[in-house]
Amino acid sequence: MADETTPDAPPTDPAEAPNAAGDAVTAVADPDAPIKLVQTVEIKDVGPCKKHIKVTVDRQQIDERFDEKFTELVRSDRPSVRGFRPGKAPRKMIERLYRETVADEVKSQVLMASLEQLADEQSISPLSPPDLDPGAIEIPEEGAFVYEFDIEVRPEFELPSYKGLKLRRPTHTFTPAEVEKEKRRLLEPYGQLVPKDGNPPAVELDDTVTANVEIKFGDRVLNTLQEVRFKVEPRLALSDGVAEDFGVKMAGAKPGDVRTVDITLSQELAAEALRGRKVQATFTVLEVKTTRPPELTPDLLEDQFGVSTPDAFDELVGAHLGRRLEYTQRQAARRQVLEQIGAASNWELPQDMLRRQARKTLARRVMEMKNAGLSDQQIAGRRRLLEQDVLRSTAAALKEHFVLQKVAEVEKLEIEDDDVDAEVERIADQSGESPRKVRARLEKEDLMEAVATDLLERKALDLILAGATYEDYELSPEQKSEQAGEVATVTAQAVPGEEGQPADPTAPPEPPADAPAGG
Repeated sequence: MADETTPDAPPTDPAEAPNAAGDAVTAVADPDAPIKLVQTVEIKDVGPCKKHIKVTVDRQQIDERFDEKFTELVRSDRPSVRGFRPGKAPRKMIERLYRETVADEVKSQVLMASLEQLADEQSISPLSPPDLDPGAIEIPEEGAFVYEFDIEVRPEFELPSYKGLKLRRPTHTFTPAEVEKEKRRLLEPYGQLVPKDGNPPAVELDDTVTANVEIKFGDRVLNTLQEVRFKVEPRLALSDGVAEDFGVKMAGAKPGDVRTVDITLSQELAAEALRGRKVQATFTVLEVKTTRPPELTPDLLEDQFGVSTPDAFDELVGAHLGRRLEYTQRQAARRQVLEQIGAASNWELPQDMLRRQARKTLARRVMEMKNAGLSDQQIAGRRRLLEQDVLRSTAAALKEHFVLQKVAEVEKLEIEDDDVDAEVERIADQSGESPRKVRARLEKEDLMEAVATDLLERKALDLILAGATYEDYELSPEQKSEQAGEVATVTAQAVPGEEGQPADPTAPPEPPADAPAGG
């Protein structure tokens, strides 16, 4: 499509015009307001979530800028021309000598003004900066100034009704055993790892096991790992694969026992032939240990948890469980909202866009988990799962993002600086750091945008949930495991060397082997 914008010439003198009542009113032009460029804009769809933009800027205002720059040079003492005193060199000589320098200055000014005007006048929702190299753009000696670029944009879709949705909401009353388990989890970093009692000791969930591991794909031995230590959780995530039923397979194992567990390799594996394949890992148990919890001394409670009594610690444990349940409920609601609202749009999200957005999306997911009060260990486990199939998890997260951003746009929801400041203070209070230190860390890690995005999506989701009706149901075993964050992680690879290295999700895809050089 093409969109030609020819703005009115900027007023130079006060003008009188009748108002609605017929009275004459005086409009005074702002002398500091930038002069709008006369430019033509052509916008074409060139693929899913991608547009090609061609901008043609009228020559007259470019020549005016050249004239202004050369006039400034002639009148200044800056140009140095042999044989002439400063300010006395002929204009044509200065134009010839300084043409290239002035052209660069004019190009920068016009390009910046043109892009700002483009953003103001066109309905474009960019996902990333435009694919534009200013160094490759030149202003011609004569004629219009033309530049063009590709840009990734949010998908365009109609937003179905999102008010009065019917949602299913998982609920749960925590048992004393679950509360006790959460206590042990919070206290575990301050406990002591000791040999487990029993003759011989048998493996249970939350134990720590040392084992030798052999990993095979069919008859081919991929890797052998010696004396690997890991915590026994329902799932075990290696750097390049996940054992989904790890806890079940390891239960009851004693030193000397051998257990075989299937590991599903990552979809992002560098070795394409092994992506998503199942391999078999044989664990030979060497040692079983357990964590002896620390004594609940006043110093421990005060220094590590900010409470003074065991009863207050119990309340803190309840609050942790409540926040995680709320996180599970919101995640369930997000999925249902996407199913009901987003199902009306058949989005195709290109692979190259998913790769570029992967890191930002993972950062937003981590931000959500921190807000839910998950521990660093729980976040590491969940992040590892997301990274196993990062393009699929990014696609799902982006679709949620687009829907909630659209709701925020329709409802005119905005995030103010005060909202971000309050969020930084909340994160600081939760982490025990100063707000200044938290802000510095977020800025260093380029996460301030993720904070603002998370806040806006929360506002949009809160608005949808406030108008929804709910059917409560008991948490499923899968949701209980998910909300507990029960994923153990080890840094070892199932597939050693470069083959087992997860491919960089932000790297462009490899060209075909038969592609011509430079193509």
